[in-house]
Amino acid sequence: MHLLIKSAKVVDPSSPYNGKIVNIFIENGIIKEVRSTKLDVPKNVKVIDVPGLHVSPGFFDMQVNYRDPGHEYKEDLISGCHAAAAGGFTGVAIMPGTNPPIQSKAEVEYIKNKASGDLVDVYPVGAISHNTEGKELSEMYDMHLAGAIAFSSDKKPIADAGLLLRALLYTKSFNGLLMASCDDKSVSLNGQINEGETNTSIGLKGIPPLAEELMVSRNLFLSEYTDCRLHFQSISTAKSVSLIREAKRKGLKVTASINIYNLALDDSSLISFDTNCKVTPPLRTKADVNALKKGLADGTIDAIVSDHCPEDEENKKVEFEYAAFGMIGQESCFALANSNIVLKIIDLVKKLAIRPRQILGLEVPKIKLKEKANLTFFLPSKEWKMEASHIRSKSKNTPFIGKKMKGKIVGVFNKGELDLVAD
Repeated sequence: MHLLIKSAKVVDPSSPYNGKIVNIFIENGIIKEVRSTKLDVPKNVKVIDVPGLHVSPGFFDMQVNYRDPGHEYKEDLISGCHAAAAGGFTGVAIMPGTNPPIQSKAEVEYIKNKASGDLVDVYPVGAISHNTEGKELSEMYDMHLAGAIAFSSDKKPIADAGLLLRALLYTKSFNGLLMASCDDKSVSLNGQINEGETNTSIGLKGIPPLAEELMVSRNLFLSEYTDCRLHFQSISTAKSVSLIREAKRKGLKVTASINIYNLALDDSSLISFDTNCKVTPPLRTKADVNALKKGLADGTIDAIVSDHCPEDEENKKVEFEYAAFGMIGQESCFALANSNIVLKIIDLVKKLAIRPRQILGLEVPKIKLKEKANLTFFLPSKEWKMEASHIRSKSKNTPFIGKKMKGKIVGVFNKGELDLVAD
């Protein structure tokens, strides 16, 4: 496919065209020409000419749940990738919380083979333990050889410190990456929302921030002891940010990401008992949200993820205590980040496109001559209202339908294919 992108502002710190408004010609998936002046291109070329257009390396979401295999009626790999593209993502890392979990070579190959023809690059994340039960180590090395990009416990934090210690030491032999979710279940028990003024006022059982912070602290000790890389996923409290900030100052090999909903919402959103706002980790206080934003700005937090968790109506349109945790987030991720975080657009691109790939050891796309075109097109100043008709995901469990946002995805280009998002 031949593509001409007209008058687009480049947002790519590694590009010689960064910050410049240029015309880009792509031939057979390769960036052939980049100029600020008019380009002479062949006839019958697909043209993107949108006023105010920005172009960056394709976004990468390092934490999604596609429910495939096991619960494809909520989301399958194809519909998940379709939703990812609508959110500006050209690459995703799929969490192992499927049924069966991604815990052996067979599941890794299933994911890779089924998604191989899609525009979106798909990378399986293997389970750290067998059946994600936190009792026995999984076949991590076999999964690594098959193409697992990292290893995680997904939404089931590993309570056994010894097991996580052994997993860290085991993956060190092949430079593997563990992604840790942090929630001490003996403290959070059967909590529904964040412990604080909101849960007290509406009478729902609280999840203390301490449950996350205890496990963050423990896992930092394990990372320091083993001198191993460890990624903290879904950080949500001010104290967690402080602990990780100090660990980085000490030189520990740790990184961290946060879910977009923990930046865009606080626990006051739960006063209406909207089950779409029931997520894990829970929505925290305004003070926690502000601490997360500061952590993003100073580099303590490396990446923003959607934590895309599709759920059908039967699991959401029920009494709050019986509702499943999770919300979809790919298609609103950029707009919410752009609307709620005071970051320069280039720093936002680093959190959404560059740092996720660096953490996972993947090649970062570059907007340079002769490079493969892996691009996201967006309008950072465009205001729009999200409607159910905009959602490509099979599930619609999001509180943002009908909400106005700033920052619109225009489309993506990868593997020689273009996917434009309907306005």
